[in-house]
Amino acid sequence: MSKTTGILIRGLTMSALALAAAGSAGAQDSADPIKLTLHDWTGQLITTQLMGKILQKAGNNVEYVQADYLAQFAGLETGDLDVAMEMWETTGREAMDAATATGKVENFGPTGMKAKEEWWYPEYMKEKCPGLPNWEALKDPACAEAFSTAETAPKGRYLGGPVTWGGFDDERVEALDLPFEVIHAGTDAALFAELESAYQRQAPIMLWIYAPHWAPAKYKGEWVEFPEYTPECYNDPAWGSNPDMAYDCGKPFGEIWKVGWAGVKDKWPGAYEAIKAFTIDNDEMGQMITEVDLNGKTVEEVTDAWIAANEGRWKPWIGQ
Repeated sequence: MSKTTGILIRGLTMSALALAAAGSAGAQDSADPIKLTLHDWTGQLITTQLMGKILQKAGNNVEYVQADYLAQFAGLETGDLDVAMEMWETTGREAMDAATATGKVENFGPTGMKAKEEWWYPEYMKEKCPGLPNWEALKDPACAEAFSTAETAPKGRYLGGPVTWGGFDDERVEALDLPFEVIHAGTDAALFAELESAYQRQAPIMLWIYAPHWAPAKYKGEWVEFPEYTPECYNDPAWGSNPDMAYDCGKPFGEIWKVGWAGVKDKWPGAYEAIKAFTIDNDEMGQMITEVDLNGKTVEEVTDAWIAANEGRWKPWIGQ
């Protein structure tokens, strides 16, 4: 065999191996679309589109599916849905734990964002209810009436999030015997539109505020300080100030998790590693939400800008 022939054979062998490796890499993840769930608040739409675009950069097919925040677990258990990018410790822990206990849903780890959701009031309301932020101040009929509206007087009005968000605010009011009526906003946008209107008029308002979000930075105010959450508060009525009822405490604080169908790791192993690696912090998310909700940019524009500015972060997530 001549030297030239040997080089050709070795070259062909190396080419074949390269093609085989490429074929293997290409076949690593299924061509079926990875179904990412969309919910009804801006930050979640941003997180999900960021993940979707990164997965597409890796060659995956992606499909976005509108889904209920808590009811989505039925679809995640069956594999009809694949990935939910935000499950908040504050509101979704029980549903997430129940789903992961089946073995059909997996916790893909933290997003890097820390969740806080609680009753919030503007600073200008403090003079009308000087015991705040201590929750016991809300039991004073005069304080409750300061937060009332024509539809709730003499009870105070608490504007909760959409009912699909969970949060146990109706149960909290009853367990802590608060003279407040819970009114649920229809949408995330309606919640913050009402805050904007009240703040401009210096009108009374007590509502659900969450972080990461632009609202706690834009408006001066405080979160109510309820008895600190423990799992026993939600699960054991004997715990806390009300011996007969659960939920006599505040909401939990903590991680925002990524969760999904347990079959993702086998069907899309590359995507699975990228989803687990995904991380972003509260400040980054707050800035992007501000760009969308206050500065008129689209989710598409904001996520494209983040992708372009952060190649050094997300490329390693997909092995590039």
